[in-house]
Amino acid sequence: MQIQLNHLMPIPLQDKLRQRSSDIWNQDVTFKPGSWVKIKAPSGTGKTTLIHYLYHIRYDYTGKVQINGKPWQDYNKNELALMRQQEVSVVFQDLRLFEQLTARENISLKNVMQSRPYYPVEKINEMAARLQVSHILEQSGSTLSYGERQRIAIIRALAQPFQWLFMDEPFSHLDEENTQRAAALIAEECKARNAGFILTDLDNDQHFTYDVHYHL
Repeated sequence: MQIQLNHLMPIPLQDKLRQRSSDIWNQDVTFKPGSWVKIKAPSGTGKTTLIHYLYHIRYDYTGKVQINGKPWQDYNKNELALMRQQEVSVVFQDLRLFEQLTARENISLKNVMQSRPYYPVEKINEMAARLQVSHILEQSGSTLSYGERQRIAIIRALAQPFQWLFMDEPFSHLDEENTQRAAALIAEECKARNAGFILTDLDNDQHFTYDVHYHL
């Protein structure tokens, strides 16, 4: 699954962004299948906006986001739903957990949308143990700390098939040890599927061996 950006520019930020240099905005960029991509960006330059464009939940831009040579807008609703179930997964900056559901139920949302669960309960339990959140799986989402919520959101994103994983500051509330555990799990899952990921963040990091770096 190849992703191409053709002179993409957020309409709400266009005046501000045209005054600065960017490797992404208003450029022609291709994210090759299976590549590990880091996008470093200062606050206010559109990290979350870019993730929303890539996942096709915001459309306030000029230019194009093309998936396998076809603009997002040319896919119908059924095709979009299938791609979000099978080909792309995301860890949003605001996480988007359902507070009335338990942590386990939040994880299971993506898993049970498949014709058969992508991962058995045992695999989910293994990932939770690795990220040290086993003890909160039956707790309501509303009771979790932000760091716990981030780890649950990461597991949820990994509990479905994907060719691309989009992550918007996924480790912002994790200490170094928990970040290393989460990064190792993400790397293993992406390697096992030959999948790529795009990670946006404020700073440089050594959590992954990136194939390419961009400045937003």
